[in-house]
Amino acid sequence: MLQKSIDQIDQILTPTQSNILDAFDLYTKELKQWNRTHNLTGYKSDEIIERYIVDSLYPLSFLPPLKSALDIGTGAGFPGLILAIAMPQTEWTLVEPLHKRASFLQFIKARLSLENVTVCNDRVENLDEMPYELITSRAVSKTETLLSYSAPFRDSGTILLFYKGEKIEDELPDELDCKIIELKERNFLLIDPTKRCRCY
Repeated sequence: MLQKSIDQIDQILTPTQSNILDAFDLYTKELKQWNRTHNLTGYKSDEIIERYIVDSLYPLSFLPPLKSALDIGTGAGFPGLILAIAMPQTEWTLVEPLHKRASFLQFIKARLSLENVTVCNDRVENLDEMPYELITSRAVSKTETLLSYSAPFRDSGTILLFYKGEKIEDELPDELDCKIIELKERNFLLIDPTKRCRCY
C-alpha cells in the first residue's frame, strides 16, 4: 500500500521503526473495511489514507524522545494512532468521543498489540488532569480552543503540536510563542517551552 510514499517514510523513520510498514498496511485495510459499514471517515482510498499516514508521521523528523503523549480528537487514527504505532516507547492516550471511532481504535490496538495505547471514549474535558510530555490534535478546533482544552494536561515542559491547514495565521493568538512548520497542504503549529524539538 505505501509503495508510492516509501521514500518519504524511510526519510522520516529510524532503522528501528522501519518494520512498521506492515502495521500501516493492516491499518489501511481495516479502516477501509470499517468505512464500508460504519462510515468512520471520508478517506476511502489507499492513496488518501497513505497521504494522511505520511502527514501524521512527518513530526517524527523533529520530535525528541517522549515518555507520554495525549491526542485530542483522534478520530479514525490521525495523527495519534499512527504516531503511537511508530513510537512504541511513548505511552499514548487517544481521546475520541464518538463511540464507533473509539471502537475502531480499540480494535486496531488489539490487532497490532499496541501496549503503549490507551483509548478514552470520552470528551477531553472529562479526563482526569495530569501532565503529558506531548499533546497533539488535528482538525478538531481553533488554536485558542485547543490551548484551553490542553491546559489541564500541560506543565512547564509540555510540547504542543497541532496539525493545521493553510490559514493558520488567521487563528493564532497574539504573542503566542510558537513555530510554524510549513508543508504543501499542512502547517504544523509547534509550541516547545524547552526547545527540545530539532526544528528550533
